[in-house]
Amino acid sequence: MAEVRNCSSCGEFFNYTGMRDICYKCAQNEEELYQIVYRFLRKRENRAATMERIVEATGVSEELLHKWVRKNRLQPAMFPNLGYPCDNCGHITNSGKLCAKCQNEIKSDLRTFEAAKEFRDNIAKSERGAYLSDRNK
Repeated sequence: MAEVRNCSSCGEFFNYTGMRDICYKCAQNEEELYQIVYRFLRKRENRAATMERIVEATGVSEELLHKWVRKNRLQPAMFPNLGYPCDNCGHITNSGKLCAKCQNEIKSDLRTFEAAKEFRDNIAKSERGAYLSDRNK
């Protein structure tokens, strides 16, 4: 069953069905803007356009471009200078929620944590063994 929500774009009430967080009018407007951007990018000379150039030429907001790239409506494989901000640091990335640098930092932190945990476990085992051997004397 649909629920009534406020459109995140214009603030009007609409029946939310789980598909999008904007009302029908805003969705139509967004689709028209998408078509403008897509027509702009389909021209050979514009395929390598930067975000700033696309915003300047089409008038579409950078946030909307990020949304379309994140949802794979505009694919970085076809348009190499497109991306969206990393959820952690804000650096532009083309896939996932985190950029490569943040992914590597998290992997490194996890390796360090795992090594420290293994070290603590080894110490606990050796201490347990020492206590057990003292009891047997």
